[in-house]
Amino acid sequence: MSKSFVYRSDIDGLRAVAVLLVVFYHAGFTTIKGGFIGVDVFFVLSGFLITLILDREIRSGEFSFKKFYLRRIRRLLPALLFVLVVTSVFCFYYLVPGDLIAYGNSLRYALLSLSNVYFWLNTGSYFSKNVDELPLLHTWSLSVEEQFYFVWPVFLLAMSRFFSRTTTWVLFILGFFVAFGIADWAAVNKASAAYYFLPTRAYELMLGAGLALAWDDFPVLNKP
Repeated sequence: MSKSFVYRSDIDGLRAVAVLLVVFYHAGFTTIKGGFIGVDVFFVLSGFLITLILDREIRSGEFSFKKFYLRRIRRLLPALLFVLVVTSVFCFYYLVPGDLIAYGNSLRYALLSLSNVYFWLNTGSYFSKNVDELPLLHTWSLSVEEQFYFVWPVFLLAMSRFFSRTTTWVLFILGFFVAFGIADWAAVNKASAAYYFLPTRAYELMLGAGLALAWDDFPVLNKP
């Protein structure tokens, strides 16, 4: 029996834990040294939720690129614009001219879903000195997710149309190990790029996606 997708309090709980880890880390709590792992949790959850929705719509013949992207826009854009407007007002009054110009550049990249590219080019590393002074630094992860939204629906739709479910799984597993290998190599040889870019974050998104693709095959536990 197919398990219907309903509100999951456990997923919201994981999101809350991930948010707290990131907040505590950036707030300087010395006991939270690896708080940035919250971002990794977010990528896995995002891959799971998006793939669960896409896979079911594609298999039922209800998928539409227009509907998918309109949903993403309605979900993400209002909050993003609110943050950008409030931050821009603050920066206009408090930043010196040189920093304001740099902020304007980061704002443009954020609107284009390319924050990760901008901050890689201009900071070198997420852990560089004074990066906490960049008002839109946190938007790099949103840009990675938005880039994922452009690629992943195309892949899933192509797999469903041209390959069997078994072949799709084989290609997916091979792709996961390739993505993991790229991330592992880049973490040693291109550490700054590895943190910021989709190809080196793909294995995290794919880990969640794999769980979603297998979701209907998991046994349904009877509730007491």
